[in-house]
Amino acid sequence: MQTNKNLFSGILGKMIVTKEGKRLGFIKDVTFETRSGELINLVVKDPTLYTKNLNLERTTSNELLIPHSAIIAIGDFIIVSEEDLI
Repeated sequence: MQTNKNLFSGILGKMIVTKEGKRLGFIKDVTFETRSGELINLVVKDPTLYTKNLNLERTTSNELLIPHSAIIAIGDFIIVSEEDLI
């Protein structure tokens, strides 16, 4: 069985949008579980004002995090479910 893999270099800098089309920012980095390699969060670069007003988890350096569970699709954009962010 073949699985689709998205390399880190391929998603770095991509725009993050909700399925409703609201822009959230760009991917700056990711956090992952070192033992399993499981993706945990997307670190947001240049968050929009809308994104800043969401109740998102933050890193110790106050960067916003979007949980992996909110990701719907990865293509030209990273599409996330806004319901899974709130």
